[in-house]
Amino acid sequence: MARFKARIEEIRQSIRILEQLVDKIPEGEICAKVPKIVKLPAGHWFQQVEASRGAFGVYIESTGGTSPMRLKFNSPCFNLAGVVDHITRGGKIADLITIGGTLDYVVPDIDR
Repeated sequence: MARFKARIEEIRQSIRILEQLVDKIPEGEICAKVPKIVKLPAGHWFQQVEASRGAFGVYIESTGGTSPMRLKFNSPCFNLAGVVDHITRGGKIADLITIGGTLDYVVPDIDR
C-alpha cells in the first residue's frame, strides 16, 4: 500500500509541475533542424541523459564515416528489471506484480 500511495503522490506532483509550466512554453519552432546525414569524427563517445525512468545512455564508436562502427544503447529499464530479485527476495509471490508495477519498467525496452 505504501508503494501505491507513493505512486499516487508522484502523479499529483507531476500534475502540479505541468500546471506551473504549461503557460510558460515559448512560441515558435519546437523541433531542431539537423542534416539528414551526420558524419562523426573517428573516436569513441558515450553520452547519458536523464529520461523519464532513469539515465539513458548511448555509446558510439566511429571510424569517421556516415555510419557508426558500433552503437549501443543503455536503457534505464534494463537496470530496473535487474533489481527485481533483490527487492522480492523473502516476499510473497502475490507482491511480485505490485512491485513490478511500481518499478514501472517497459519490457520491450529491456528486450532491446
